This record gives sequence, structure tokens and C-alpha cells, in this order.
Amino acid sequence: MSATAPGSAPLAVLGAGSWGTALAVHFARGGRAVRLWGRDRGLLAEMAATRRNARYLPGVALPEALRLEPDLDAALAGALDVLLVVPSTALRALLVTLAPRLTASMHVAWATKGFELDSGKLPHQVAREVLGAGRRVAVLSGPTFAREVGAGLPTAMTVASPDAAYAHALARELSVGNFRAYSSTDIVGVEIGGAVKNALAVGAGLCDGLGFGANTRVALITRGLREMTRLGVALGADAGTFMGLAGLGDLVLTCTDDQSRNRRFGLLLAGGASAAAALERIGQSVEGYAGARAVHAVAARAGVEMPLCAMVYRVLYEQLPPQEAVRALMSRPVRAEAE
Repeated sequence: MSATAPGSAPLAVLGAGSWGTALAVHFARGGRAVRLWGRDRGLLAEMAATRRNARYLPGVALPEALRLEPDLDAALAGALDVLLVVPSTALRALLVTLAPRLTASMHVAWATKGFELDSGKLPHQVAREVLGAGRRVAVLSGPTFAREVGAGLPTAMTVASPDAAYAHALARELSVGNFRAYSSTDIVGVEIGGAVKNALAVGAGLCDGLGFGANTRVALITRGLREMTRLGVALGADAGTFMGLAGLGDLVLTCTDDQSRNRRFGLLLAGGASAAAALERIGQSVEGYAGARAVHAVAARAGVEMPLCAMVYRVLYEQLPPQEAVRALMSRPVRAEAE
């Protein structure tokens, strides 16, 4: 992951959920010495004893090169690269904890998707605010399910950094076996794609759960992509980014496959479950729930019209019945498709 000496030092992966474990496993399979840290010491002890993460990534054996490390300082010792794999709600707190422990030579990447709820900032903006502007940073994003990465199935994703050399080096190291990574310098666009698709996936689950059909799902994905692009361009992203893996690719994946927690959340809501009950049943972070509120607020501040995301927000937070939301969308004035 280092732009200067790839693979020459241990990698610290912070976050032992499904995606953090899958990425740690992938890097270890590629020959990197990996230290996986998490807040749940009991889970780490169980993983160390069984060489499995039965709770979040069952069926995947942990390679010998992957070490479970309950002590954060020990996880960071000697590492050149630090990869944060936590929900957007936990990113700032972890960065604050991490900041005084980082050496000047350490690089920081994350696989976090979503706007910060209170501020509306993207992950790279939060990182710059906490860590300063001089450090090499990157985001890993795209259409990836942890279970499939853990199983070694063919996968592709995007690595974005303002530093093109760092993005390329990180993508090159990720590209091992059945995993292919592409580099980008449009960190704004890549992060906006990862944030907006979560809210749209909740909408897709709601529509499918109510039996609205394939036509509705495809319309939501297509028009949702337009909304994502509109917001991204307003915030300084390259429109072309949204036609790639971190935009269209991630949107299609999370709207159409039940491995998506956001989609399953929408399905459960359509079946009559409350938001609290649906979250408890899924048992892991559902970024689209809080993310719908964050996207709604960011779009309002930017003056960007996002009717689909607005309707998801209203269903989740204003108790608008989904059937009424669909009727409201279908009765909007006719306009040019490119708008």
C-alpha cells in the first residue's frame, strides 16, 4: 500500500467487522503481514482461537499472516499503512484516537462510506480536519460484498486519492488473485457514490418488498444515478466517476442483491417491521438509515434536487407511506430525461 515501498511493512487494519476482516484476509493472502484490531476484545480472542470470524464472516479461514491484535498501539507499531474499516458514524472518533499515535511516515486509508451525519462532511474531509493536510490518504470503494471477497471470488473496486501515485500503488497491491483494483484521483466523486447509494438501496428494498416490480427497481437505479451525479458535480466531482465502479457499479450491486444490508433493511420495513426492529434483526450497521438523513441535508444545503432520496428520507423520518411516496414521484411534472 505504500507508494514508496509496497508490502515492506506490516499493515494495520482497524475494524474487525465483516468488511474489515475480508480486507485483512485479502491482504494477508497476498503476502502482506496484517494486524487486525477491533474494539471487541472478546471477538478478537475468539477469532484468534478459532482462526475464523464466525460472527461477521463465517466460513472464511484467517491466513497465518493475519494477526489478531487487541492493543491499538501494538497494531500500529512498525506499520507504514493504516486501513480504517468502520461505519461513518465511528470514523471521526477513531481518527481522533489514532491521530496522536501516527508517525509522520504513516499513510491512512479507509473503506468507510457515507457523509458524517452532523456535519455533512465526506470521509476525506473528516480525515483532513483531524489529521491535517500533509498526510497521504485514500479511500477504497466500489461494488464489494465482504463474503465474496472472503471467499476469493472475482471482485473489482476503486482506490481514490488526491495523490495519484499513492492511489496507483495501493490499487496495485490490492490486485492479487481474483481481486482487481483501479485508481482514481476523484476522491470526492468516489465518496459521494458510496454515500448516496446506501439511501437508494433502502428505497430499492422498500419498492421490491411492496411488490412494485422490476420496472420500478430499474427506474429507481437509473434515476438514482442521475441524482447521485447531480449532487456529485455540485460538490466538485467528475461526472464520469459515477459511471464507474464506485458509482453505477456499487449502486446496482447494493440495490439488487440481498447481501446488501441497506436493501434488506428496506425489505423488512416494507414487511411491516419498525426501523428499530429491522436494525436489530440485521444485527450490523445499516449505513443507509442514517445516511438518508445525511444525504437529504447535504442536498438541501447544496440546493440540489434529489426527489428519490427525498422520498426515502420522508418514508424513514416523516412516516410517509411508501405507496404515497411512489404516487408522489409518478405525479411529478414531465421533464427532459437529462435533467
